[in-house]
Amino acid sequence: MKEPAATSLKFGAIDIGSNAVRMLFCRVFEDGGEPVFKKDALFRVPLRLGEDAFCREWISPENAAALVSILSGFRHLLDAYRPAGVMACGTAALREADNAGSILAEVEAASGLRIDIISPQREAELVFANHVERLLDPEKPYLYIDVGGGSTELTYFRPNRDAVSRSFPIGTIRLLKGLVPPSRWKEMKSWIKHTIREDASEAIGSGGNINKVFRLLRKKEGKPVSAKRLAELMEFLDGYSIEHRIRDLNLRPDRADVIVPALDIFIRVMGWAEAKKIHVPQIGLVDGLVHFLYDNALRSGPNRAMGAAFD
Repeated sequence: MKEPAATSLKFGAIDIGSNAVRMLFCRVFEDGGEPVFKKDALFRVPLRLGEDAFCREWISPENAAALVSILSGFRHLLDAYRPAGVMACGTAALREADNAGSILAEVEAASGLRIDIISPQREAELVFANHVERLLDPEKPYLYIDVGGGSTELTYFRPNRDAVSRSFPIGTIRLLKGLVPPSRWKEMKSWIKHTIREDASEAIGSGGNINKVFRLLRKKEGKPVSAKRLAELMEFLDGYSIEHRIRDLNLRPDRADVIVPALDIFIRVMGWAEAKKIHVPQIGLVDGLVHFLYDNALRSGPNRAMGAAFD
């Protein structure tokens, strides 16, 4: 007897970050067991809102217009993809820009997309919503590290205990601009030392920079990277000018300048947590948003989920 075909639901997620705007199209297959998440497409447009927001607390007219254009284009793609649910979130740059409200009103008027500016704690929770812990050893503790342009989200979880999350205003663009005082590092170190007191942990990394690091190191999928190897790569990259990183290492211009600060954050956090290796499952906030939408659709039905970001 032929088994029934798996059913699927489609979701769209948008992350308006400090260095880029991303949209993920993802399909979730259900066949009676654990749902399977398959990415249909990922779109990324460089847009450094963080330079405006962190230095001037204001998004420039040029970047505001670019954001409206990007999201209007994304809306057309969403209309063609026809997802069961959509969620669009703004993070650190929009949290700190005084004119974010007027820009998002313009976005909604132009595209019909409603953007939710999420709190640091909510961002940490949504990053963790991708349930990456299911892919790893359930008997081990892990520290989840998500590094962005404006903030770093940390989540510590171990067997049979609730996860603990914290967001810190330490990000790659802030580091480039000299906007991270020593007190911020001390605060992060203190939280890690206070939170991870009993177990040696392994780390899980997410964000565009650690994903690129993973590819630069040509690691096999599923294989972790040692803290020592990250330190060696940081020293290697730091020996190149930004221009040489672009020309000789084929890094995108908007990645070439932030990848070393990102490695600095990962290495410091791993050192304070005494984590000797890091897993890189190639996920980020948009993946967490899709998992959240799927869970929400199970609870309330896909038609209610659709209202999250659309007029």
